[in-house]
Amino acid sequence: MNIKSEEKEYRLDPLKWLVVIALIVAGVVGNSHFSAESLLYRVLGLLVLAVVACFVAYHTAKGASLWALVQGAMVELRKVVWPTRQETNQTTLIVVAVVIVMSIILWLLDTLLGWIASSIIG
Repeated sequence: MNIKSEEKEYRLDPLKWLVVIALIVAGVVGNSHFSAESLLYRVLGLLVLAVVACFVAYHTAKGASLWALVQGAMVELRKVVWPTRQETNQTTLIVVAVVIVMSIILWLLDTLLGWIASSIIG
């Protein structure tokens, strides 16, 4: 059997990116031009343009690779073991205790060095 690995061909990618840029420019110019209109209508128009621009960008080689990266990141995010509430509280208390102890040590060191400097200077 002869099995061919078919890769998706992305044709006219530069033209698709020009369409994406044109949609973004149209959104910026349209939002400025229709500044007297209600904010709701302008936001809805920008959302529609953003969805269309993302749809066009997804059908490019870079857009497909970005989507694959996002999917891979989501898979890795599901593998993360998040700390429990108790572990988070304990870690936070340890950090607070270390900060307090170090601030006291640095305050004492500063006071000591200030006393030494003032006794030398006179």
